[in-house]
Amino acid sequence: MSVQSAVKRKTAPDIRARKGGEPVVMLTSYHAHTAALVDRHCDVILVGDSLGNVMHGFETTVPVTLEMMILQGRAVMRGSHHALVVVDMPFGSYEASKEQAFHSAVRIMKETQCGAVKLEGGVRMAETVSFLAGRGIPVMGHIGLTPQSINTLGSFRAQGREEANWGPIEDDARAIAEAGAFSVVIEAVAEPLGRRITGQVPIPTIGIGASAACDGQVLVLEDMLGLSPRVPKFVKRYGNLGPGIEAAIADYAKEVRSRAFPGPDHVYPMRPKAK
Repeated sequence: MSVQSAVKRKTAPDIRARKGGEPVVMLTSYHAHTAALVDRHCDVILVGDSLGNVMHGFETTVPVTLEMMILQGRAVMRGSHHALVVVDMPFGSYEASKEQAFHSAVRIMKETQCGAVKLEGGVRMAETVSFLAGRGIPVMGHIGLTPQSINTLGSFRAQGREEANWGPIEDDARAIAEAGAFSVVIEAVAEPLGRRITGQVPIPTIGIGASAACDGQVLVLEDMLGLSPRVPKFVKRYGNLGPGIEAAIADYAKEVRSRAFPGPDHVYPMRPKAK
C-alpha cells in the first residue's frame, strides 16, 4: 500500500475547504488518552502552548519551550488517527527571523509528524507565514488576543471593543490570509468584529471568544470539562469533572487508610496445588 493511499487524517487543505461550510470543531489536547477521545468528535486537535498553564501551572504561556511542545505533540499523534493535529510554536521559537521559524517548524513537524503549526501575530508575522507556507509547512494564524504577548498587552483583555480599534485587527487577519495561512484563530474580540473578519477573509476563522459566525470554534479541553479553577468569559463548561475527580480521590484515600482497599477482588491468591 502506498503512503498516499494510507493517509486517513484530515489535512490543512481539507480544513481550508471548509470556509463557509460546516463549522470546524477544534479542541486542545496534550495527552494520548485525551487525544483518543477528542479524535472521535473533532476535525482539528490543537496541541496548544496552553499546556504551560494546564499541565505545568505557569501563569502565562511564555515559559513553554519547543521541547515541551514536541513531547506533547508526539503523545497526541500517538493517541489520534483522524483529526488534523496542529502544534503551537512557542514564544521565542519563531519571532527572531523567518529562518528561525522555519527551523523550529521543521523540528516540530519531523519529530511529531503533525499536520500543521500555529503561530501568533498578524501583519508583523505575514512574511514568516509566507516563508513557511511556500516551503511546505501549513500554518494556522492567531490574531486578536495573543497570549504570548501578555507582557506587552499587560492583561488578558478582549480586543476591539471600540470600533475605532478594529482597523489593525482586520489588517492582521487580511495579512495572514494573503500570506498563505490555511486558517486563522480569532481570540477574545468583540463579537461584531469576529463576524466582520469572518466575512472579509477567504480562509476559515476559528473563534475562541469571538463570534458564532466564525467558520469554527476552539476551546481548551480542561476549561470546558470543568477542570480549570478559573476560566475566561468565553468558556462554556460542558462538564464539571473536577468535583467528581476529587470525590474519587477522597474515597480512595479513605479506603487505603481504613485498609478497605485493596479487597479480595484486587489481590492475587495462590494457585491451587497440583494433585
